[in-house]
Amino acid sequence: MGGPPGSQAAPLPSNLPFRLVSKTIGSGAYASIRKAAPLNQPTPIIAVKFINKEHAFRAGRLRPKQLQIEVSLHQSVCPHQNIIRFLSHGQDASWVWMCLELADGGDLFDKIEADEGCTEDVAHLYFTQLTNAIGWCHSKGVAHRDIKPENMLLSKDGDLKLADFGLATQFVMPRTGERKKCGMVCGSPPYIAPEILEVGTNNMKRKQGEEKVGYDPQVADVWSCAIVLFVLFAGNTPWDSPVLAESYEYHDYVQSNGRPQDELWTKVPPAASSLVRGMLKVSAPERFTLHDVRKHPWYTRRNPELSEHGLVANPVNLATQMLESLRIDFSTDVSALQRRTKTIHTDHMEVDSKRLDPAWTRFASTQPETPVTDAPFDWEAPPRLGAGVSASQPMTNHDRVHADTVRADILDLLSEDPSMSQFSHVPVSQMTATQQARHFKDIVPSHSLARFLSHLAFPQLLPMLISALHRLNIPVAAPSAAALQGQEEAVSFRIKTVDANQQLLQGNIVVERIAVPGQAQMEVLEVRFLKAKGDPLGWRRLFKQVAVLCKDAIPRQ
Repeated sequence: MGGPPGSQAAPLPSNLPFRLVSKTIGSGAYASIRKAAPLNQPTPIIAVKFINKEHAFRAGRLRPKQLQIEVSLHQSVCPHQNIIRFLSHGQDASWVWMCLELADGGDLFDKIEADEGCTEDVAHLYFTQLTNAIGWCHSKGVAHRDIKPENMLLSKDGDLKLADFGLATQFVMPRTGERKKCGMVCGSPPYIAPEILEVGTNNMKRKQGEEKVGYDPQVADVWSCAIVLFVLFAGNTPWDSPVLAESYEYHDYVQSNGRPQDELWTKVPPAASSLVRGMLKVSAPERFTLHDVRKHPWYTRRNPELSEHGLVANPVNLATQMLESLRIDFSTDVSALQRRTKTIHTDHMEVDSKRLDPAWTRFASTQPETPVTDAPFDWEAPPRLGAGVSASQPMTNHDRVHADTVRADILDLLSEDPSMSQFSHVPVSQMTATQQARHFKDIVPSHSLARFLSHLAFPQLLPMLISALHRLNIPVAAPSAAALQGQEEAVSFRIKTVDANQQLLQGNIVVERIAVPGQAQMEVLEVRFLKAKGDPLGWRRLFKQVAVLCKDAIPRQ
């Protein structure tokens, strides 16, 4: 495999103490993740994160010490049932590798409906597990500083697993107990605490000889946890970033003392609203601590989804409930899926990140922006839809079955594939596939649910997809004439855009020919949305928009 990103990357290390058993299953700007197993045994399957040093130092602007800190801090907070377990690490001249627990359940927020959120019990479950993980880190003197949906994965039983300690910091010195403040501006703007931006502004404006100011990363983590809780309720963040001059929503929140007019806030249950407001106190010293959070009545509420040990009580029921909450409404106006953020300007506003020194306005990130042409495309394909579905050979026009017949067979497939229930009205609990399920992952796949089947052929589907992307202002290269004529097995579109929060979304949309089980002369097309970078909710929102615009290509019951 060529290393990520770019074709000039060094080959992966040789003589690894494990064997790689997959192609790339996940990718950032300078790291890729592959599955691995022991040299002489089939199990356990683990995840290995490969970081390309040259690219991390050059494009990611990381210092070698930062990679060492990630390794040591991740090790220091393990084991914990809600943190991806760190197993081992190593390096050669070109690569650092980390062996990690494999999150069999995939991305948590791939299973949360964008702009809808999840039920109160599911939100409480995952918020409890997140704060348990963060509280454990804090007890070790470690702040995560990058709490966001991208870093929240799931186990095979649906339990939350906090990942990626690339921006973590030791804020309590283990030997002396001394606390330190931080000056580094880092995190994702929708989830970042306002004092982090203020510290960056003040340090940039300080005069020669003046000391830098800092923020408390422990308190900043609490703010980010509250934003995640809001997103679990509402399926969207309350604002793009906590900058008064740039975000109408944030300004409204501050001016209304935490009681804004934005209808998104109506999705926060009344019993939880005081908890959210307490964790989102703009003044860091007044903000709830995690100790305060754990005493709040909403936090201590009884939850049938949560066991006494803090784990998922019934993984199969949870998986069924979460899948049934995913719905594509084909009658939705696509413009309604694009939240419009208002910008305001007032005289008393001090912070405007668009005009601040670029040294910190782009924020430190574990996934810095990379030219889309450099992004690796080496993804592991998910299991095919339906038992026994496999890639087919191209068929001649003479062999093709009429689209109406294909549509009927696809509907049969949909009726038995739980992950395709988002397009049908068949309850997941009534599908025979769920009757044999024992684990969360038996119902909810680890790969992305952002995919659909189509009864159309390449000549009809590709122009429809291109038109949909153009309507969403996403430029894509035109496919080859051979692809448009249906002579290719798979066609890939590179995607680079921004989501509703103005954050980068990068990945690929792959259209691939697959066979219908038991029907040698029949084929359908599968459209998969493969995220390389960005918020899982933003990627799902893009998927929903494209699906609505291509509704005539998607058979549904």
